[in-house]
Amino acid sequence: FHQFADTGSRKEHVKITSEPKPGFLERLSETSGGMLMGLVSFLLAFYLLFTNEGRALRTAKSLDEGLSLVVPLFSIHSISQENEGRLVHLAGALSTSKPLFDPSYGLSIQAVKLKRNVEMYQWVEYEDSKEYEEGGEIKKETKYSYNTEWKSEVVNSRNFDREIGHKNPSAMAVESFTAVSPNVQVGSFVLSKGLVDKIDDFKQLSLSHLEDPHADVTRGGDYFYHSDNPRRPEVGDLRVSFFYAGLSGDDPHLGSADKVTVIARQRGDQLVPYHTKSGDVLQILYPGDLSVEEVFQKEHQSNTMKTWALRAAGWLSMFVGISLMTRIFYTLVDWFPVVRDLVNIGLKAFALCVASSLSLLTISVGWLFYRPLWALLLALLSIVPIVVAKSHVPPKKQQ
Repeated sequence: FHQFADTGSRKEHVKITSEPKPGFLERLSETSGGMLMGLVSFLLAFYLLFTNEGRALRTAKSLDEGLSLVVPLFSIHSISQENEGRLVHLAGALSTSKPLFDPSYGLSIQAVKLKRNVEMYQWVEYEDSKEYEEGGEIKKETKYSYNTEWKSEVVNSRNFDREIGHKNPSAMAVESFTAVSPNVQVGSFVLSKGLVDKIDDFKQLSLSHLEDPHADVTRGGDYFYHSDNPRRPEVGDLRVSFFYAGLSGDDPHLGSADKVTVIARQRGDQLVPYHTKSGDVLQILYPGDLSVEEVFQKEHQSNTMKTWALRAAGWLSMFVGISLMTRIFYTLVDWFPVVRDLVNIGLKAFALCVASSLSLLTISVGWLFYRPLWALLLALLSIVPIVVAKSHVPPKKQQ
């Protein structure tokens, strides 16, 4: 049943639902479903950990190969046929053939990318739930609160618990978009699509020097408002802001063109991906004027961070998988409070030790074909969590 208790405000209400406490067979059935999900998570962890090590070592070897082959260009305004097909390094200011326009708002800028961001003033629903037992039933008390906010995506009010008084429009009258220059160069060299995609450091464009484009549009700060009163917007009102990435010409309000450093393969007057013998692809772009050593140092740091992030994700996936697969032991004793708590602690410790050991063992197998000595060391370390766990078991139980 549903029990509604309004707080006196249209923006908040409480709903209480109740259902009979699930029986043993029902809890056992739910646990069985969780075991299947745990098995999937457990197997996924092996795949993630194993492939991650191969990817990390392949990337590191490709970067070392690239560093040994890269050729610095002393001039970005002349194209040397001697460097055809070779991995080259250059740095210079971005340039584009023509500015990007948004005719709807009378705006133009000489940049690689121009993004129009449209937000609509809408109702947003928030939930805060808590469960408790009462009279042999499990009750769930959910507080729904509503607030009006600027959102870039349409919030579907049909999914609200109470849509009456909190209805949003189904679409925006003005759409967001991102315009990309079709021709981006550094000196005489044209950047590939992959390199242009890496130019994504967006900055908000100041609108202080622009006039209101239409009678029904008002400028306020760095926004264009489709609203009768921007200071007191109503649901359905719009505001539009603009962002740019890769300034490619001198601008009196924004300054000089942005400089970038590129490492890629020279093909005629184009900079395209370079395929290494290790099987990776090198097409690198960083903002600023960086040396070859600085670029590859940043790439190695990025590879290291990605490797550890995926290792952590793999370990967590394995820990969750083992926890779900062993949950059935908790379900079998969950009507005994003291025993239940002890079993829960034991299962968590078991999952922690096994996940750590298997993760280290999987990583060592991944290194076996590349660095055998490191693989052996990791395999020995994988035994440590089990030895530590066993040392805490009383001698009688070990016997």
